[in-house]
Amino acid sequence: MNHFFKENKGLPVFSILIIVAIILGCIFIPFIKGGNHGYMDLNSINMHPNNIFYFGTDSLGRDIFNLIWYGGRASIFIGFTSTIISTVIGVIYGSISGLASKSIDALLMRFCEITLSIPTILLVIFVQGILGKNNTFTICVAIGISSWMSIAKIVRVEINQIKNSEFVVISRLMGGSFLHILKTHLIPNFIPSIMFIIVSNIGSAIVMESTLSFLGLGLPVEIASWGSMLSMSEGALLSNSWWIVIIPGFFIVLTLVSITNLGNFIRENLNKKLGNL
Repeated sequence: MNHFFKENKGLPVFSILIIVAIILGCIFIPFIKGGNHGYMDLNSINMHPNNIFYFGTDSLGRDIFNLIWYGGRASIFIGFTSTIISTVIGVIYGSISGLASKSIDALLMRFCEITLSIPTILLVIFVQGILGKNNTFTICVAIGISSWMSIAKIVRVEINQIKNSEFVVISRLMGGSFLHILKTHLIPNFIPSIMFIIVSNIGSAIVMESTLSFLGLGLPVEIASWGSMLSMSEGALLSNSWWIVIIPGFFIVLTLVSITNLGNFIRENLNKKLGNL
C-alpha cells in the first residue's frame, strides 16, 4: 500500500472518494430512501429543507433529495456514455488519419480542425435537431459525436510517432488487419496520452447536459437529471426558493471539480513518466 502511494504521489484521494460516494448514492438510493422520485405532492410545494424533505421540495412538490440521486443517475450515465462514444470515434478517426497517406491525412485533419473551431454547444444542438426528440439516448449521441476531435488529434500524433516501429511494420507485412493492429499495437501505446482528455470529457458532458437543460434544449423536466432540475431555476429564484438551484448546482460543481482533479493528476503523472524516459 505504501509503495502504491509513493508511486502515485499526489493522488486526489478525496476527489476519488467523492466520485465513488456520489456513484454509490445514485445506485443505492432506493434502499436509502424509498418512494417515487417523480411524485408531485401539491401540498408540499417549495418547502424548505427539513427533517422530512432533507433537501426541500421543488415547485412541483417533488422531493429534491430523491431527485438529486435519481437525477445523478441520468447525468453520470450521460457523462460516461457520451465519453465512450466520443472516445471510440476519436480513436478510430485519429488512427485512420495517422496510418493514411499524407494527402488523406491532411484532408482528415482539416475537417477535424474545422469541426473543432465550431462551438461545441452549436454542434450538439445541430445534431439534436437531426436526431429529433430529446431523451437520454439522443443527448448521449449528440454530445458524443460533437466532442471527439481533441482525442482524434492526439491519437493521430501518437500514431505518427509509432507507426514506423518494427512491431507495427512487421504486423502489417504479415497481413494484420487495421483493427488487429489498432487493438494489439496502437491502443496500448497511446491510451495513456488520451486518458486525461477522456476523464475531462466525462465532466464536460455532465456540464453540457446541464447547460442544454438549463436552456430548455436538454432533457424534459419530467426526466430527472441535474440539468433538468436546474431548468426550473428561473421560477425558483422568483419564489426565493434558493435550494432548488443551489443543491443541484452544488452537486454538479462538486462532481466536476473532483473529475477535474483526477484528470489533472493523470496528466501530471503521465508528464512525469514521459520526463523520466
